[in-house]
Amino acid sequence: MKKIIHSIFLILFLLVAFTAGGAWYIFTHHTVNFERLAHYDPGHPSILLDDHGKEWARFQLDRRDPIPLAQMPKHLINAFISAEDWQFFSHAGISWKGIIRSLVVNIVHGKKVQGASTITQQLVKLLFFDSKKTFKRKIKEQIYAILAERQCTKEQILETYLNHVYFGFGIYGVEAASQRFWGKHASALSLDESATLAAIIRSPGHYCPIINPLSTQRRRNIILNSMKNLKFISDDEYKHAIAQEIAIKDYDQTIIAPHLKELIRMQLEEEIGKEILYTGGLLIQTTLNREIQEHAQKSFSQNMAELKKSMMQEIDGALITMDNKTGEIKAMVGGYDFNASKFNRAWQAKRQMGSVFKPLIFSVAMAQGASFADTEIDEPITIEQHNALWQPHNHDHQFRGQMTLAYALMRSNNIVSIKVLLKTGMEPIIALAKACRIEEQLNPYPSLALGCIDATLKEVSGMFNVFANNGVYVEPYAVKWVKDQWGSKIWKSETLQERVIPERIVGKVNKVLELGIKRWRKAFEQELIADDVICKTGTTNDSRTCWFAGSTPELTTAVYIGCDDNRSMGDDVFPIKTAFPIWLGLHNKLKPTGKKFIYDPSLRTIKINQWTGRLVYADDPDGIEICV
Repeated sequence: MKKIIHSIFLILFLLVAFTAGGAWYIFTHHTVNFERLAHYDPGHPSILLDDHGKEWARFQLDRRDPIPLAQMPKHLINAFISAEDWQFFSHAGISWKGIIRSLVVNIVHGKKVQGASTITQQLVKLLFFDSKKTFKRKIKEQIYAILAERQCTKEQILETYLNHVYFGFGIYGVEAASQRFWGKHASALSLDESATLAAIIRSPGHYCPIINPLSTQRRRNIILNSMKNLKFISDDEYKHAIAQEIAIKDYDQTIIAPHLKELIRMQLEEEIGKEILYTGGLLIQTTLNREIQEHAQKSFSQNMAELKKSMMQEIDGALITMDNKTGEIKAMVGGYDFNASKFNRAWQAKRQMGSVFKPLIFSVAMAQGASFADTEIDEPITIEQHNALWQPHNHDHQFRGQMTLAYALMRSNNIVSIKVLLKTGMEPIIALAKACRIEEQLNPYPSLALGCIDATLKEVSGMFNVFANNGVYVEPYAVKWVKDQWGSKIWKSETLQERVIPERIVGKVNKVLELGIKRWRKAFEQELIADDVICKTGTTNDSRTCWFAGSTPELTTAVYIGCDDNRSMGDDVFPIKTAFPIWLGLHNKLKPTGKKFIYDPSLRTIKINQWTGRLVYADDPDGIEICV
């Protein structure tokens, strides 16, 4: 026991000596500016607005929502004082009683089991020091605490501390924590909730009420007992508070448009800089439509969950919905689980296009004078490609003989598409693909007709939207403008618009692209959307990727499904069972607009036999409508 007492006195003597010496040195050699303590400003978050001008996300380094001390309930303040520093209003920055008590306890146990930092010490440590634990830093921390108490009021210290203390999840301050855990302002916190917040800060990982609610509750009850002993609360208040369970609000991990938010973050960090993006209080006008995004996320999530279960594969995919006229991205889903993978499959994943590429081929053919009433023979063919013989086939390995070009595009016939490509020549098709901003280097091979081209969903969306936008290409984009905190516009999007297909040709192609949804309206038992729709499916070799691109007169939505490692999804996996239901689940939730696709007035509609191309009567079962 004598050794313990001697050790305590020796440590106290050294502590006093170092503190006095350090204080003398700092008082004579340093001036510490505590303005940042009294007027702490963590910067201002940047706000992302949807297309109705409402906030849907923020960019900030941490979640902070500072509030004045006067708006904090008394029992919240008392909970933190009871938990961290019950002598706060009586000491001068450090607590000698606390230091002696912790020294005795730690020496007796042979290790550190109790700390002695006051609230003031904790605050100056957070504001002025790093996390390195050294004896020199501890002495400086104590001296800074004394200086802080001389230059600032207790209220200023306490307010800054309660707005700065860390609660985990990137959350700082009692207001942000209150919003996260209970969805309410800190001013409305109950006694037990206030004690819960005070419990968390001892160890945000261990006492997290989401991860370890029982540990949090035990720590909370200890704090409530201290509040009772310190006469901050009555016995009845104590009994009522400890009887409350840890009730944290449900938290939706599927934050709205997380992949789109991350895309915008990366783009704006490059355009305007990271520091101003996170602390500059910017207003960022995005193109997102909250209603469309929520329907898109729900449809994608539900259908993907069912596909994963039925196919027993780790499939994934993406979705983009854009405004036909402007290119504004109204919704984006970059993958099934953002928390598991931040990889944006809508913007970054390159997949073979398959038959979704074919409308470009037939557009070039129509521009060269072909008609959708023209016919070709679906038959086995052999073509020299890459100095080898190539024998392409249709997806079902069947050949159907004579058919019109309209039927071939409607049913994605490979053989006829190849023949059309060989007749038109490959260079005009490659040029059109480039005009539609397909970025991959396209080689003049016959396999081009089958969409053997890698492209992102963003590229496919922009390409297919050309048909919905009457032949004009518009670049898909997500941010309109950025304003600084004073309202000045510091960045504006420069959108690309260019006519790439003549209006008359687009009308001819669109009339055929309407046939797909008309056929499915008969095949599906559920009611399909009432609006006009043009659409195209796509399936690559061995069903590695399934595409569906469909447009109403206002919106274009493209979806792909596939495995990230590009392996086959199995036999009999087609867009009608994978990508199309996701598209349909979104568009069936949107209100019909009653708008129609506009066709060149010089075009007229006729009905032909889908096999022979001859004119037929209206009731012919093999009749299809085309424009000429």
